[in-house]
Amino acid sequence: MDRIDAMTVLVAAVDTGSLSGASRALSMPLATVSRKVSDLEAHLGTQLLIRSSRRLTLTEAGEAFLASARRILEDLDEAERAASGEYRAPQGHLHITAPIMFGRLHVEPVALDFLKAYPDITVRLTLADTLLNLVDDHVDVAVRVGRLPDSRLKALRLGEIGWVACASPDYLAERGEPATPDDLADHDCVMFEGLYSTATWTFGRGSEAKDISIQPRLSVNSADAAIAAALRGAGVTRVLSYQVAQPVARGDLKVILRSSEPAPLPVHLLYAGQSLLPLKLRAFLDFAGPRLKASLVG
Repeated sequence: MDRIDAMTVLVAAVDTGSLSGASRALSMPLATVSRKVSDLEAHLGTQLLIRSSRRLTLTEAGEAFLASARRILEDLDEAERAASGEYRAPQGHLHITAPIMFGRLHVEPVALDFLKAYPDITVRLTLADTLLNLVDDHVDVAVRVGRLPDSRLKALRLGEIGWVACASPDYLAERGEPATPDDLADHDCVMFEGLYSTATWTFGRGSEAKDISIQPRLSVNSADAAIAAALRGAGVTRVLSYQVAQPVARGDLKVILRSSEPAPLPVHLLYAGQSLLPLKLRAFLDFAGPRLKASLVG
């Protein structure tokens, strides 16, 4: 029995949720997939999977073995990349993910310049206001805005960005500018129901922080839509500062409640803490880090 092959099949079965899913993912006959898992269980002398008509469930022994199998396969993959030269010259495929607007405004221009500088690297840039799992989604590096949970991932701090409340000059001329966060109760609000936003807006910092419950006239699921509504005079919206930098600079939107802004959010590049970092990833971190830091300061 090829134990590496059998571990690959087991991991694929768990990741896809079924033996048939592993069969499709590996382009391997279902009977072969089933036999390899059974052979592995026989070799180990224990049951790894509980099979049912709807799904696979790992036994306690299966959970422990799966974690070890993943590490072994990752180490093998790393060794193969090193032997093939990936660690000697920047080459290969790099998967980057970032929030949608931040990615369009800041990450994509850097990625395009990076491609010009490193012609042997290809890039997949996934822009999403949802958090991709770096391991499960095969992501090399992620831009994250906000506090980071404790994890084994490595983080390179780029800077910080803040929440801002803003509205169009025409709306403020008609309705008046709120002097305090409490005054928002008398204003139309446009709520961005995105990854970092809720129906409660926090103002102030430290002991002076205060949560304001918003009853929006309009709720949207993208920052673009919230900003567009505010530009058309629909009311006050709250987004991240970089998202409205251009309309604020043009005077099309006015930032309000400056003295009550909450603490800014950190921005990081997040990547797996490998013992031997692929040169393509190191090249991107060295290339993108200073440029993204400069764009946030600017």
